[in-house]
Amino acid sequence: MVKRFTLPKIGRLCQSKSFQSVYRSGKSYANKQLVLYVLPNLSATRRVGFAAGKRLGSAVLRNRLKRLLREAYRLNQEKFVSGVDLVLVARQPLINAGLAQVTKALLDLSNKAKIMRKEV
Repeated sequence: MVKRFTLPKIGRLCQSKSFQSVYRSGKSYANKQLVLYVLPNLSATRRVGFAAGKRLGSAVLRNRLKRLLREAYRLNQEKFVSGVDLVLVARQPLINAGLAQVTKALLDLSNKAKIMRKEV
């Protein structure tokens, strides 16, 4: 059977209110490229949101960064625990990064935040 790596709508944070609750009540972890906000939720699902502030540049550039973050998360989503809300925020050094660097930064922060699944 082939695994499908999709990012379903139920697994995304879409509303501003959801983002704000994660920013306010969640715990943050940061490195040079990313900031990761983690907030435990009461459901069995994991939801994720992606952000890139206006300081990073034009809309085209910010959208590219969010696409990179989405792809890095999508390819590794089975490695994360369920029951958390995540927000990934891009930082300035991410502008010149490729997918491999984004993925490495994401996985490093996830290990730091202890939201990686234990491999059996």
